[in-house]
Formats: sequence, structure tokens, C-alpha cells
Amino acid sequence: MSTTFYMPPMSMMGPDAIKQLGSELKARNFNKALIVTDKALVDIKLVDRLTDELSAHDIAFSIFDGVKPNPTEKNIEQGLKLLKVQDCDFVISFGGGSSHDCAKGIALVAANGGHIRDFSKGVHLSAKPQLPLVTVNTTAGTAAEMTIFAIVTNEEDETKYPIVDKNLTPIIAVNDSELMVAMPKFLTATTGMDALTHAVEAYVSTAATPITDATAIKAIELISMNLLRAVDNGEDREARDAMQYGEYLAGMAFSNASLGYVHSMAHQLGGVYDLVHGLCNAILLPYVSRFNAAVSSERFADIAKAMGVDTTGMDAADAAEAGIVAIETLSASVATDQKLADLGVKQERLEFMAINALNDACSLTNPRKASTEEIINIFNQAM
Repeated sequence: MSTTFYMPPMSMMGPDAIKQLGSELKARNFNKALIVTDKALVDIKLVDRLTDELSAHDIAFSIFDGVKPNPTEKNIEQGLKLLKVQDCDFVISFGGGSSHDCAKGIALVAANGGHIRDFSKGVHLSAKPQLPLVTVNTTAGTAAEMTIFAIVTNEEDETKYPIVDKNLTPIIAVNDSELMVAMPKFLTATTGMDALTHAVEAYVSTAATPITDATAIKAIELISMNLLRAVDNGEDREARDAMQYGEYLAGMAFSNASLGYVHSMAHQLGGVYDLVHGLCNAILLPYVSRFNAAVSSERFADIAKAMGVDTTGMDAADAAEAGIVAIETLSASVATDQKLADLGVKQERLEFMAINALNDACSLTNPRKASTEEIINIFNQAM
């Protein structure tokens, strides 16, 4: 079976990578950027690192800082309106996954028209490439700066859905680890566990290939060795740089192999309860992994080795369990081993979320098929 691999044509990586961006944009004759970000990054003046670089190269900009933690259809409509009023010819997202996802929605609809929901009922539905999109990443987690995915919340019906489209691929992705040094511990932890989930789900995906296997396993190695270090000491540049590469490699894996039930279930928790996506993934990952290990024990045994587990003398089933325990141990060490009930999740909403999870595009590549009742049971285990 043939496959296609997607990633940005240019990625700038490492400390002070943002200082390469202005000259590259100037060479492309861009005139005015719509910067899509959140108010917190404006308030702490981190976004000044971007605006100073643009101003130094005489590139105009307008800032949309209304992005919510779980970006909504309304956010996209608001940003699109500002883009048109300000006559911007390209988009720059600055922040983590929320900013990148919102910017992708704005850029896709700007080029194709219609409503963002129009692109959610299948894959690769857009007719035209999005308005040129540049992503400047400030977290080591979502990999939204380089993937063909965007996640959007419909506040009216409390659902959260993925857009999967090759035309969401940014033209330039910037991962400057110096922009990540100021990340708080909780954000470092939840985004790091999000990245680990991407790598694990991509490795056991039914759409995995040798390319995605290689990037997923390396991502698991880097994240398992460096996440706790980055949480304990945000100034640890070596750990921050390693996490940046780990999350990017995980993005390469899942953008092309897709994901599974952890994400399809976490999307529903975000849609109904507006919970932090990375925390939901961290909570659900061990339970979904045990469900999947029944049919993917060899793959989870590989994950165990990548997590640093000595599996000598173990059969595949025992090695798989040891790998899942290692995931639980890492999650506990960074304080993401929480319970859904403590976050306000109610028993009466589980069936609604389970049904929607099975309709989520991420469920298509989970290695083991589940019934609604089995998804409810996994939610219950995490309660």
C-alpha cells in the first residue's frame, strides 16, 4: 500500500531560531501578518520576540489575541474578520497548540471560504492551500506547529472535532527552545505528556510505517529522559532542547500515522468540560494502552524499551505491562496522574462522550476496535 508523508517544507530549530525568521519572510515578499496568539503571551511580552523580529525586517502585523485554551469556531470567525479588515496576506501563530489550531482554521477558511466545520467530515477536503501560515511554537507538546491536524470546539453542541487536511501544513515551523524556558511547571508537564501520547498512539496505529515508527520511538526516548528534568528545572536548556525535538518527532509520527482512542476520548472531555487537553491525555493514556496491549503487546514491548525499561527475560505481554507502568510512573512524577472525577467529569455524560469519541476521526486508526460500552468502561477506569 502506498503512503504519503506530510511535514512543513522548512523547520527552524533550536535556541534563538526565531532570529532566522524575519529575513526568510522578507525574501518571500510578505507584507502584513495576522499574528494569532493568546492574551497571556502578549501580557508577559513573550510575543515581543516575534514582533521585534518582524519590525526589524519592515514587516507589518496585526495581533489577534483572543484564542481560548480550546479554540472555538467563534475564535476562528473573529480572527478571520480581523484578517480581512487589516488586509493581511499571511498568518503567523505564536504559542502552543491552541494558537496554531486557531490560526490553521483562519488560514484554511480565508483561502477556501465556507465554515471551518465544512472541512471536518472527512480528510483532505479543502480545494486550495490555506493562506500562507508560519508557526512559532512556545510549548513542547502538541506539535500543532507542523501537523496536518487542527482541533476545533463547537460550543453550541459541546463537541470538539479534528480537521485533517494536507493544506493545513505550515510553510515554516519555528521551534526556538529559548521561548520555552519560561513555561510553568504544569504547562511543561501537560504538554510533555501530550507529546508522549502522540508518539505512543502513532507507534501502535494501524497506519504506522517505518518512517513513523522511527520518529515515534525516538520521540519516546527523548521525552521519557527529559520531561521530568524540564518540569523540575525550566532553566535546564539541554532538557528544553531535547523536549523540543521530542515533541517535533512525535508530530512527524502522528501527523502521518494518526492517533487513537486516547485522543478521540480526550477531545470529548475538552468539548464538554473545557479541560486541559494534555492532562486528559495523560490521565487516559495508561487505560487505553492496557486496552490496546491485548492486540499490540509486541509494539508496547518496544515502547517499554524506549522508556528505558529492561525487558530482558520478559515475554511480550509482561514487557508491554512494564512499559505502561513506566508511563504511569512518569505521569506521577510530573503530577498529571489525576482522576477525571476530581476534574468535574460526571457519570451521566460518559455515554454521550463515548458515542462522540467513536465518531472522532482519531478512532479510525486505533489498533483495537471498541464498542460504546468499552469506551464508557475506559472512562470509568479513569474516574
